[in-house]
Amino acid sequence: MDEKPVVNRVANSSLVTLDLEKYYHQGQRVVWDIKEHLFQGLILKEKDFRKFVSDHDWSQYQDQNVSIVCTADAIVPTWAYMLVAVALEPYAHHFVFGDLAALEQSLFQKALERIPLEEYRDAKVIVKGCGNYPVPEYAYVEIIRLLRSVVSSLMYGEPCSTVPLYKRSTGR
Repeated sequence: MDEKPVVNRVANSSLVTLDLEKYYHQGQRVVWDIKEHLFQGLILKEKDFRKFVSDHDWSQYQDQNVSIVCTADAIVPTWAYMLVAVALEPYAHHFVFGDLAALEQSLFQKALERIPLEEYRDAKVIVKGCGNYPVPEYAYVEIIRLLRSVVSSLMYGEPCSTVPLYKRSTGR
């Protein structure tokens, strides 16, 4: 019997795997809810709120990712959210107005904007699917938007089992 050596065709291929999980920011996520500072859960009193913002220890949010929201059914003036942002800015790693999903999207947006797209020029790219960290669907859609104009093809999954998404036409 003539035994042929086992060849790992995946390892020898020109496929490039892009793991979005490596762009997941490890920092803690925190929701800062303005409802805790409304008078009777309905009204924001400017003088009281400004005093709270002035006296509050914002350093507790050092290097954290903060979602600024109001979960009460109340009318909150825009400046109140802005005042919280001013107070968080020296301490928080990142903050957004919105829920945790909006925070996650913003964190990924920042990270994906730093990807050197030219490194993927004419590559056959597999966007890795499974992982240990929660990568939002937003990131998967955004990476397509960013890479489509430079890659020769895009796939999703693992090198041994991919779902084709895009292949540059040969111009015929």
